[in-house]
Amino acid sequence: MQEIVGIDPVAVTRWVDDLGIEFTGPLSFDRIGLGQSNLTFLVRDTEGRRWVLRRPPLGHLLASAHDVVREARIMSALADTDVPAPRIFGVAQDPAISDVPLVLMEFIDGQVVDTMEIARSLTPQRRREIAMSLPRTLAKIHAVNLDEVGLSDLASHKPYAARQLKRWAGQWEQSKTRELPALDDLTRRLVAAMPEQRELSLVHGDFHLRNVIVSRDNGEVIGALDWELSTLGDPLADMGSMLAYWPEPGEDTGGDFPASTLEGFPNRAEVAQIYLDETGRDPQALKFWHTLGLWKVSIIAEGVMRRARDNPANKAAAGTPTVERIDALVHKAREIADAAGI
Repeated sequence: MQEIVGIDPVAVTRWVDDLGIEFTGPLSFDRIGLGQSNLTFLVRDTEGRRWVLRRPPLGHLLASAHDVVREARIMSALADTDVPAPRIFGVAQDPAISDVPLVLMEFIDGQVVDTMEIARSLTPQRRREIAMSLPRTLAKIHAVNLDEVGLSDLASHKPYAARQLKRWAGQWEQSKTRELPALDDLTRRLVAAMPEQRELSLVHGDFHLRNVIVSRDNGEVIGALDWELSTLGDPLADMGSMLAYWPEPGEDTGGDFPASTLEGFPNRAEVAQIYLDETGRDPQALKFWHTLGLWKVSIIAEGVMRRARDNPANKAAAGTPTVERIDALVHKAREIADAAGI
């Protein structure tokens, strides 16, 4: 049996058998996905059946980081809701199977638009169909009844904006490579403009085009992936974050993946309106969360750039953010804030 870095194929095969899953061996395991965090494997048997296996990254981990067991709990809780999430078949926390937890889940056969090559291969009509489905999928996530699915104890119920601002402002202080008065000014403005939190919902935490599987037939989202950053908070945070990853033609904030600038993808206002029409939520508060989303993306990008500078081995295959792109993100955030009176 093949040797795979990060898992023991013999032990995993035994575990899959113990779960009562029907397969014809031997199983094969192949790394998939662009993710820099949890490792994801496509598992196949000799008759073409497929599953997905997840484990934390290799190396030393912070206690709460890359918690695949927590992620599996969230996805399991969504099994009987309208949210399109992969079904969980099993969670292994046995040293005889693996020295780190493993999660086996459903393989959803669709398309992941995670490279510009794939995005360009789509027709403008298909791009539009995918874009329309994204905010509707977020609305389904935010409609989940936390008590009914058993997720009301997932995270703090304290106001989410304050939690986010404290966390990411601290992150900026730790990871910045230079002084950036424009970002510091934006931080002050966001703190002063925090909207009152009127509701608490499940927040995906990392919802964007690259983290969903769409139908090859009609562009509908059939699988929402990567729930490791999920928490409880203000639902508009997810929509604001999605808008932050949605550059329009002529903008230079998209980094290596400016897919939404291609013909067929609607502009941010239209995408936002679909969500607001679906949910009846506050458009003014969404402007705050859009600004915060861009602010947060710029801080994350600075951290990635810092790690790549400190150790060239940390450079991601997709490319490292540049000072120019980070400055463009901050500039765009300030533009949105100015227009919103933040």
